Amino acid sequence: MTDSPEQDYDPGDVAIIGMSLRSPGARTKEQFWDNLVHGRESVSFLAKDDIHVDETLIHNPFYVRACGVLDTYDKFDPSVFGISDRMAAAMTPENRLFLESAWETFEDGGYDPDRIKGEVGVYGANNPQTAALYSSPPDRVSVGPEAIEASLAWSPDTMTSNALYYMGLTGEAVTVAAVCAGFHYAVHLACQSLLLGQIDMAIAGGAMVRLPHPRGHLWEENRILSKDGHCRPFDAYGTGTALSSGVVTVLLKPLAHAVADRDHIYAVVKGSAVNNNGVSAMAYGLAQPERLSACIANAMEVGDVAPDTVSMYEANGLGMPMTDELEVHAASMAFGKQAGTTSIGGVKGNVGHGGVVSGGFGAMKAAMALYHKKLAATINLTEINQDLDFPSTPFVPQLETADWEPESGIRRAGITSLGGGGYNAHLVLEEPPTIAERAPEVVGRPRLATLSALDDEALARQRARLKDWLEANPDLRLDDICFSLNMGRKVMARRWAAVVRSRAELIAALSGDTPSGLATETVAAPRVAVDSFPRSDNGIVQSGTDAQALSDLAAAWVNGQQMDFASLHVGEASHRVPLPTYPFQPRRFWRTDW
Repeated sequence: MTDSPEQDYDPGDVAIIGMSLRSPGARTKEQFWDNLVHGRESVSFLAKDDIHVDETLIHNPFYVRACGVLDTYDKFDPSVFGISDRMAAAMTPENRLFLESAWETFEDGGYDPDRIKGEVGVYGANNPQTAALYSSPPDRVSVGPEAIEASLAWSPDTMTSNALYYMGLTGEAVTVAAVCAGFHYAVHLACQSLLLGQIDMAIAGGAMVRLPHPRGHLWEENRILSKDGHCRPFDAYGTGTALSSGVVTVLLKPLAHAVADRDHIYAVVKGSAVNNNGVSAMAYGLAQPERLSACIANAMEVGDVAPDTVSMYEANGLGMPMTDELEVHAASMAFGKQAGTTSIGGVKGNVGHGGVVSGGFGAMKAAMALYHKKLAATINLTEINQDLDFPSTPFVPQLETADWEPESGIRRAGITSLGGGGYNAHLVLEEPPTIAERAPEVVGRPRLATLSALDDEALARQRARLKDWLEANPDLRLDDICFSLNMGRKVMARRWAAVVRSRAELIAALSGDTPSGLATETVAAPRVAVDSFPRSDNGIVQSGTDAQALSDLAAAWVNGQQMDFASLHVGEASHRVPLPTYPFQPRRFWRTDW
């Protein structure tokens, strides 16, 4: 596929244009992917003093001190959202994590919520138990009316409506309860609303904080939690998985709209399906092969995807022989009889079982694999369970990280997520469309790059992070960088701008080096007369395209003038590109009593 004007896109395709993740061992999706391709296990083995549970339980001989620890589970930066410290403490950790992740996803996609026109849907899954484990419900006597009047930020039900409210958006808000299949259900509902035209963009995801945190688990034979803390998908000696926490969100838009809007596309949702086992011959909570198979096949049918074109299968992969056998059997029925054409893997070996966000970890792995055209190894798989009989299935275990070169000529991935209670869910993702060759960037043209933050410390961190990013990604074009910065970031009080003619000049400006001919402006820039600038409803408009005119515009903006950023990019074909998101400065907020 290309983005040429005559290209027709499947009206059922939905683009993933922004992503955010926090997982055990990774603060960003880039760190997460680096851990996967290098085969790192992010489950921690804890000292007794690190575990916040009853002493009797810790000394039980079957207590396993393993956990996927989320370093930021108790931290939050309320100032970015205009939230008071008292309210921040009242909010559950999942509410806080989801809100920051949604913000990051918008910025990763190159969108400023303040400038979004249209309806945005927010769909998110969380753990209803977390609120009760965190604290008793807040009340007027203990925390004042703010906690009640600001949409009950403690409640798991309002996690998604809080995201809309605190980011200044309107649209649907649906908090999903589908146990460990929650992330997939959120994406499924978001895609349906997008394709029905009920919304223009969507955030979908999930957040999970297991409390107490950190914690281990009590091993019981034939249950899903591991005897030694390691998860071994498809291994003959697997005994289950470890508990973990995290948050994953994605920004979605119909593919045709995303291409027309020059969005950055990580992957495409070709199809999704959900169902439930209902009354089943299997034990309650275990996969029922016929029902799971129907779910997987339905997702492929919805996307008009032939099974032999799906060359990556990211399994639910609990790492127990019995559950793995049920899943592989179900997937084999859905895929058909072709032998040895599809890579199979399981991310729980790396990060453990993230509950409602576990499907998000698998989807993020698949999306990054599609984007980087690489298959990450399944770790902790040392002796393949022969009862899985892989030679008679379509699947081949991914034992080593490798380049992804599919026989069908197109990269597609299927991701399964299962929830106790009979929930089945499956997503089919496809690699992003090929971008038509663009005209070369105009060399030497002066361009305005802008950054802003709440305070000078955050502004300095933004500059440092952007400098490192540009040095690590030399293929990024200056016009795309400036377009994404100017159009895709919320404007805050402390501001910095540079008028530059090349990536090298921008890196120099971010470093504080200002060679001859390079114009940089900060909050200390001299004030300029703004009466001569033309104006639109969105603020002042540039009076010229030369470096001096842009420098005057920058000086006016950093001193507090409102600017019509869109006027800077009229007639251009710049694309949104991923850049570092806002450098939150999280502080600990925790309340266990009121």
